Amino acid sequence: MSTKEDMQTEYTSTQNRIVYYLKSGIEMGKHYFKSKYIAKDLGLSSKEVGTNLAILADICEELEISRWSYSNSTTWRVSPRAV
Repeated sequence: MSTKEDMQTEYTSTQNRIVYYLKSGIEMGKHYFKSKYIAKDLGLSSKEVGTNLAILADICEELEISRWSYSNSTTWRVSPRAV
């Protein structure tokens, strides 16, 4: 059985780009992000963004990431994780 400590502790390059993008958005006061806009800004597909955000929701210790809604594209709610 795997534990959180066994999970991947380093991000892929795509995940690093997404985390940086989300942190930058949070600094500007944003908390909701649509996959299709992240994909457009980072030159990725919406599916690639969604897959990586789902992974990051489980492993990212810096951000609280949750699927918020789906309308035309998945919306993600992102906030700094309480320490």
